[in-house]
Amino acid sequence: MNYYAVFDVGGSTIKYSLMDERCGFLEKSFLPTPKDGIDSFIDAIDSVVKEFQKSHVLRGITLSMPGAVDVESGYIKGFTAIPYIHGPNIKELIQERTKLPVELENDANCAGLAEGWIGAAKDVNDYICIVIGTGIGGALVLDKKVRRGKNLFGGEFGYMILEDYLNQPIGETWSSLAATFGLVMQVAKRKNLDPHTLDGLKVFEMADEGDLEVQDEIDKFIKRLAVGVYNLQYIIDPEKILIGGAISKREGFIDQINEKLKVMKPNDECIDIQIYPSQFGNDSNLIGALCHFLQRESAHPVVRLNDKEGIR
Repeated sequence: MNYYAVFDVGGSTIKYSLMDERCGFLEKSFLPTPKDGIDSFIDAIDSVVKEFQKSHVLRGITLSMPGAVDVESGYIKGFTAIPYIHGPNIKELIQERTKLPVELENDANCAGLAEGWIGAAKDVNDYICIVIGTGIGGALVLDKKVRRGKNLFGGEFGYMILEDYLNQPIGETWSSLAATFGLVMQVAKRKNLDPHTLDGLKVFEMADEGDLEVQDEIDKFIKRLAVGVYNLQYIIDPEKILIGGAISKREGFIDQINEKLKVMKPNDECIDIQIYPSQFGNDSNLIGALCHFLQRESAHPVVRLNDKEGIR
């Protein structure tokens, strides 16, 4: 059995696990994401790896990371809540410190890989994963392979422009209108409230308590989500569209979007537009990061030096 140190790096927390090649979780914990720079980040990763190595021989290290991850070079482009990961070669730094093979992949792509490996998309080849959080991210998977695009922005569905593009240079994006933060901002504007006093849970509580204005904003929010899904179905025509993120676990949420999609469906076309819930929650990025490592390992076998695992 082979063992791996797997990390899910977020803006505030790094989740990590010791996993085997069959996706078994042997140990699992978390630590705060270092705030003071790349050296502290590498120290934190190395500390976890050394702890795992006390009981297991590791075959490699794999990380789910925010940003536009270049899986070949090890650099991370774009902008995220962890500014210091943009610039240095994260892959090389961890390899130099640990002397183990290292792989990186974008967090939304990891979520998509997890679903295609052992999750809700394991029975199809072409699928989309949409992750709804503060913004909208996602993964585009065709022939079981993540499509990253020329600029590594494949699957960044949240940048689609939905409304108000005639009145301003860019307009409102899918993320700005149909992510959880977008819903909060629309409700705050409608109710003349400070958006910092609201979050997604509070907004739905207000609706459940009978606030008609909030109910109306949630209905618009659901319709905007459905419009984005509709567009993606016609652009890519995947076998499945999955939706994840904390809000997707709310009872009736998936059904509400599907009801909107039924109304939007053209009567003279046979296309079936429907979304399905992602199978995995907080573990999706860890599972997907391991899947990514195994795929890369299969395509680029580890070089062995004196019977020890070398670095690709």
